Amino acid sequence: MRMRVLVWRSTLAISLAAAGCAPVMVEAGPQIGAPRLDVTGGQDESFTSRDGLKLGVSSWTAADPRAVIVAFHGMNDYAGFIRGPAAYWQAQGISTYALDQRGFGRSPNTGLWAGHASMLGDFRDFTAQVRARNPGIPVYLLGESMGGAVVLAGLSQPGAPEVDGVILVAPAVWGWSTMNFWYRSALWLVSHTVPWKQVTGGDLTIQPSDNIEALRDLGSDPLVIKPTRTDAVYGLVGLMDRAILDAPKVKAPILLLYGQRDEIVPRWPIQKLVEKLDPAPRIALYPNGYHLLMRDLQREVVWNDVLAFIYRNNGKLPSGYEFDRQAFIEGKVWSVPVNQTAAAQ
Repeated sequence: MRMRVLVWRSTLAISLAAAGCAPVMVEAGPQIGAPRLDVTGGQDESFTSRDGLKLGVSSWTAADPRAVIVAFHGMNDYAGFIRGPAAYWQAQGISTYALDQRGFGRSPNTGLWAGHASMLGDFRDFTAQVRARNPGIPVYLLGESMGGAVVLAGLSQPGAPEVDGVILVAPAVWGWSTMNFWYRSALWLVSHTVPWKQVTGGDLTIQPSDNIEALRDLGSDPLVIKPTRTDAVYGLVGLMDRAILDAPKVKAPILLLYGQRDEIVPRWPIQKLVEKLDPAPRIALYPNGYHLLMRDLQREVVWNDVLAFIYRNNGKLPSGYEFDRQAFIEGKVWSVPVNQTAAAQ
């Protein structure tokens, strides 16, 4: 009986705390104008949303572009994530436009979650503005980690932009439906009782890349968010869940890139995503790849696979790390020794 009383009191206390606290979202305001993209090639590039918010933009434009990439960054990152590959692709005739999403980088309300509707509305409008700026040129979407979830969820919504292809780089799809009960419960409880609490992950041994110099740059970059609010994590999980549940609605050709050493996004949600996508995506699994594939030591291998997807689409990827869909879903590809993976293609 005493134990029941303790449990009841604890439950009551948590419920009262939850009633007074809720995850904070800074959603879009009412529409006050048409979306506008201001790109001059300088430092003050921006995208103005329908509610008048000025979001940061970075662009790398080719003189006579053969294709355009619209890029969306991962959690706590910003448009600078793509600067290395974008400069490389620019020399190959591809223009890249990247957005600082609401709450990230140079955009307002740093660290606060904007909600699905706001983020996906910006996704739709920003992509449309880039396409209008490049008439008749093939447009490809690229999403890294959280950006992959934005792309998937954005393309599955009504009025989604038409694109020629999608590149998903370690897409974040570890949502509620692919998370175990204890993770779901703990995150819900923390985000509804102490939503302002910040976590840094500094005590974790997770390695996001083998490129130590790139990791140092991230650590010293003032535009990269370090401590993360728990309610922002809660919002991210909701976005990831929407992305994987709505993935079957995405019909554009997809190139999915994933690292065998990824310690951020587990493999089973990625396998579940691959199983749900129809038509089947092209899959590249890099045996020495980490979560930040485009910044790893083998980054140019990944950059060239993206080029091959855009320019040849159905041709073989130059890395030789492309695998069959069913073998990926069943986990058979992980049994291939690292030094034999490329030779087996």
